[in-house]
Amino acid sequence: WTPSKFIRRLGLEINNEESVLYWAAKNDVPVFCPALTDGSVGDMLYFHSYKRPGFILDIAEDIRRINDLAVRSHATGMIVLGGGLVKHHTCNANLMRNGANFSVFINTGQEFDGSDSGASPDEAISWGKIRITAKPVKVCCDATIAFPLIVSQTFAKDVEQWKEEVKGTACYIDDLDCLAKTA
Repeated sequence: WTPSKFIRRLGLEINNEESVLYWAAKNDVPVFCPALTDGSVGDMLYFHSYKRPGFILDIAEDIRRINDLAVRSHATGMIVLGGGLVKHHTCNANLMRNGANFSVFINTGQEFDGSDSGASPDEAISWGKIRITAKPVKVCCDATIAFPLIVSQTFAKDVEQWKEEVKGTACYIDDLDCLAKTA
């Protein structure tokens, strides 16, 4: 098991169409959570490990998976809600491919305290986590306010038109060969 496989199983078991994890599992979209053991789920895994000795949650397989996804991608984009570990984990995967092509950070972190959450996109560019040719954006706002507004005016505004516009778009470098053969 890995954290992302565990989360996928949770999504399938939830069987609730109002759940983000349900839709991610249903559409085979991996959800990575490097800090899965931090909190109640970690407590349950701790107790379970006594009931079923030998249960392993392999975080190394997940880091390979997220980094490989980034490296194999034709282009990547990051929408990071909040900061800290999740922001660092996502940005680091893009470091492996010389930076993300698109980036939006939504958080209330400030630069002056030196936290990763408050770091500007310029800091990520300096590390190679965002490409120098990208036009990253940082939205200083609570993500629960900003993200639904952004989704409603972008992704969800005209889904059918968007589907038509991205038809035949390559997601992974391997897809470029397939597209060339069908053209």
